[in-house]
Amino acid sequence: MKKSLIALAVLASSGAAMAQSSVTLYGVVDTSIAYVKGQENVNGMLNSGNATSRLGFRGVEDLGNGLKAEFVVEGELQPDDGTAGGLNFKRQSTVGLISNFGQVRLGRALTASYNAVSRYDLFGTVGLGSTLAWAGSQTGYQNRSNNMISYISPKFSGFGVGVDYGFGEQESNRDARYAGIGATYDNGPLSLGLGYDKQNNGLVVGGANDLTTWQLGGSYDLSVVKLVGFYKETKYKEIATGGSDKLKTWNLGVSAPVGAAGVVKATYNNYKLSDSSEKAQQFSLGYVHSLSKRTALYGTYAYLKNKNGADFALNGAFSGANGADNSGKMHGVQVGVRHAF
Repeated sequence: MKKSLIALAVLASSGAAMAQSSVTLYGVVDTSIAYVKGQENVNGMLNSGNATSRLGFRGVEDLGNGLKAEFVVEGELQPDDGTAGGLNFKRQSTVGLISNFGQVRLGRALTASYNAVSRYDLFGTVGLGSTLAWAGSQTGYQNRSNNMISYISPKFSGFGVGVDYGFGEQESNRDARYAGIGATYDNGPLSLGLGYDKQNNGLVVGGANDLTTWQLGGSYDLSVVKLVGFYKETKYKEIATGGSDKLKTWNLGVSAPVGAAGVVKATYNNYKLSDSSEKAQQFSLGYVHSLSKRTALYGTYAYLKNKNGADFALNGAFSGANGADNSGKMHGVQVGVRHAF
């Protein structure tokens, strides 16, 4: 249950009126016991196996006539070591205005393209079972942009759109520049998402690259079972040579309720580099049991198989596992608890 706080100290120091202003403190604490078998066998604690651990503050002020001001600052937590690296707000740091015509915000945040399609990963893009489609350390894809201005439309008959532009803030503004768009449709059991984005000279995969990505996904909820899937294609164009490559990823998943409090889920991911025979396959199986609306226990098993020299690794695996073994295989198991507040 989120705790709403009246921003007394801030308002008192600024002399502003308190009416219609609030600040909400929220967060997630998620950690697990895990075992990963790769080049080396490693066990220990992994964070964020079911949802990313975080601490955030959200403030809203009603300006009247349907206009509101909003800010969000949110940082990642590491429960296993108490966030030894120090808390920052790189998950989101935005300020903006909201009206009946939509939302405009400034700062660092998730992109609309990512939000439109990543929701079709049943493992929420976190934990050993999640897809590698948006794993920046392995694919170069960045799901957030700095220095970004965003517009998020209201929903019209289930349709919504988001548009983002991230300033490069370099001598040549082309460097590190981002532009993207995401569109969604949600109506009853059917959900669809489409995204396109481009990052100039900001992502590094074997050299400085321009990355262009298009992606689409969808789900259909039959009540007794939910079907999901997505396809993502990223083109890497090396700036120095003009050479290019593509990483193609597709995913199929299914989930089903187990009793009143449980959900079982399974996904299959396929990864393929277009300029070579390198590819990988991943199978993940998971179960989540809700103890309350805010607390859940979960368990995940994931298996990854590289072929033809590919070197993918399970998302979030211990660095000490040193990737897949000599046969290209990697296994992971984690059991944990997630609490939201």
